[in-house]
Amino acid sequence: MRHKALKLGKGFRVAFAVRRMQAAEMVLAPGDSEGDEDNRHRGADQWLYVVSGTGMATVEGKRVPLKAGTLLVIEKRERHEIRNTGRTLLKTLNFYYPPAFDGEGDPVGPGREP
Repeated sequence: MRHKALKLGKGFRVAFAVRRMQAAEMVLAPGDSEGDEDNRHRGADQWLYVVSGTGMATVEGKRVPLKAGTLLVIEKRERHEIRNTGRTLLKTLNFYYPPAFDGEGDPVGPGREP
């Protein structure tokens, strides 16, 4: 068993990974974004859950509004960007299957770009 109290501080940080799954937290300041039209995870699906705040996800050119309670699944290879469109921090909890990042937040393994 593993457990961790999440800080949900600004930026992206891996919480932990077990075998074939990884959890990470991402916090974006108002106006900030993560990713762009070329951002994708080659071999990992990303499940993004909005803890608080508002934003907009653009996945394969389709826009999806984000608010507390939203669950978004970004399938492997789908190009995507997450943007904070609100006035408060956008806090998300993300799960990657299989793991896509190392402990420093750099892409690794099957989730890395070609």
